[in-house]
Amino acid sequence: MTLSELHATIESERADEVVVQALIEGLEAGTIRSAEPDPCMPTGWRVNAWVKQGILMGFRLGVLQPMEWGGTTFLDRHLYPPRQFDVSSGVRIVPGGTSIRRGAHLASGVVVMPPTYVNVGAYVGQSTMLDSHVLVGSCAQVGAHVHLSAGVQIGGVLEPVGALPVIIEDEVMVGGCSGVFEGTVVKRRAVIGAGVILTRALPLYDLVNERIIRAEGDLPLIVPEGAVVVAGTRPASGLFAQSQGLQLYAPVIVKYRDERTDANTALESVLR
Repeated sequence: MTLSELHATIESERADEVVVQALIEGLEAGTIRSAEPDPCMPTGWRVNAWVKQGILMGFRLGVLQPMEWGGTTFLDRHLYPPRQFDVSSGVRIVPGGTSIRRGAHLASGVVVMPPTYVNVGAYVGQSTMLDSHVLVGSCAQVGAHVHLSAGVQIGGVLEPVGALPVIIEDEVMVGGCSGVFEGTVVKRRAVIGAGVILTRALPLYDLVNERIIRAEGDLPLIVPEGAVVVAGTRPASGLFAQSQGLQLYAPVIVKYRDERTDANTALESVLR
């Protein structure tokens, strides 16, 4: 079945297990993606809604059954068991509770530290590091040479099928215990400091260019290329808040990436 035939079959909602398996295999190979770069789009990315539609069909067609993984028995839909890898994949998965679901793409050179979970439809690019306790949610797109530090949460979006998933572009560094959610786009070479939370509802304060970056309309929050974002605060409004000296969390761009920042993030390559 060609890609166009697969696309048409899924959109017509005539998919059966054979069609869903073909979609899963394409997702794992990286030849099919739930979202992909498109310079004509305002975000630089295009959602492939039919791919998400096909993933959801797989859940509807799936039968709940017991599965074995890492010496543990669990229950899940039979079309989405954990992926099996071999040496030819070039992926290094360190033992200790990690699970990569079927339908997720991990490119050659990816390193996965335990425990980590990568959900269906996710894409992880070449030579990216997924550190301990990392979650890569359904359909999230993570680029090449990215470092997701320990405890990072990358949110997933399956529904609505037209919604953009979280995008982490190439050469991004995400610090420990950070979270990127609700279709946020982090442009290439950005650095997200430890403990930063990025969502559609939170404005991003750019101290360098003296502006506030927001999600507006159909556009998600977009972190600019090379931005260095840290966790900051801003005064809470109202007399009571002012009398109590209350502050609210705010992500803040304090600088843009330079040679010194590159030197600090280059430590990642030593650890591989």
